[in-house]
Amino acid sequence: MALVTIHACQGCGACLLTCPTHAIRPVAGGLTVRADRCTGCLECLEICPVDAIRVVEPNLSEGAR
Repeated sequence: MALVTIHACQGCGACLLTCPTHAIRPVAGGLTVRADRCTGCLECLEICPVDAIRVVEPNLSEGAR
């Protein structure tokens, strides 16, 4: 799953336009990635000009709540 590092995000929107599943959404102060929509294609990672996106493993324990 991709994760936007908010403090590094410049708000250019390149990842918003690139994401084929529309998993990246604007939020107050930056962008967020919807885990339920992210397929891990990494297109956002490749397009981000400031390397504000990183890849994290999904937290499997959160689904067990």
